[in-house]
Amino acid sequence: MTDSQKNYLIVTPVKNEGVNLPDLIRSIASQTLKPVLWVIVDDGSTDNTPDIIREAKKNYDWIESIQMNSDKRDLGLHLAKVVRTGFDFAIEHCNKNGIDYEYLANVDGDLTLDRTFFENLIKEFERDPELGVASGGIKLPVGDQMVHIEGLPEDEPSGGDMLIKRECFEKCGGIPVSYSWDSVLKAKAQLRGWKTRRFEENIATEIRGVSSAEGYWKGYMHKGTGAHYLNLHPFHVFVKTVIYLLHRRGKEPWYVGIAYLAGYLGSVMKRKEQVDDEEVRKYFWNKFWNKWKNINKLRLFKLRDQ
Repeated sequence: MTDSQKNYLIVTPVKNEGVNLPDLIRSIASQTLKPVLWVIVDDGSTDNTPDIIREAKKNYDWIESIQMNSDKRDLGLHLAKVVRTGFDFAIEHCNKNGIDYEYLANVDGDLTLDRTFFENLIKEFERDPELGVASGGIKLPVGDQMVHIEGLPEDEPSGGDMLIKRECFEKCGGIPVSYSWDSVLKAKAQLRGWKTRRFEENIATEIRGVSSAEGYWKGYMHKGTGAHYLNLHPFHVFVKTVIYLLHRRGKEPWYVGIAYLAGYLGSVMKRKEQVDDEEVRKYFWNKFWNKWKNINKLRLFKLRDQ
């Protein structure tokens, strides 16, 4: 494996991340394997985020930026467009400047990463040629402590610290303009025979809780809207609602399950649009039952071995 085959680029969408962005910049700059390009997409920040980006570009020649002009934070289709704009710019920049890369990463603006985060993830890709999408594990603030959130499905990498093999990225058509764009990308990768994995020993630390940038109620309403958009089976939505109510991660309030269900039911009653990609619709409609079948198969194999 040559050095160029370890190259990766990063895209980070930000909006009013002046408090968190300096920590992320320090953690990327301290990576044992640094990116060949990092594109920070500023989606209309009104705080000191633009100043922080300008200073970072002076210090690191592998940082570029894009300025967009959205007037409010939007976690839906707009976010997917922002992320896609960032990746389109990054790819074009690499092509124009002869920069070779093998992997593409999306990193949220409120994270910090272990120093060996990307080096270790790339080693996982090198071990398994069928691996297409990967992430690390997550730590969240809970009171005065940072808690490692465990027990998440190993084939469900997080979108906020996601690394994608270039070949997989291209065969999936790049970043989809969709609610929960990362979920759609993972679905397309699996449908094309790629493995998707999360590696818990590589830690990404979130400064704030998931979906809390605009408040937990709005965040989980958005998750419910996304569930309808992706065509999740109603029983799958019901199970996720119960999980959110009974097994909350970190410091989420008790009502996040209700917000999730309200977002889903509101979208159903208003007959909001759904993803028009038929293979993606079928994937998410059958996702729960396929996982259930796989769990039962695993139990059967264990019983046979006893």
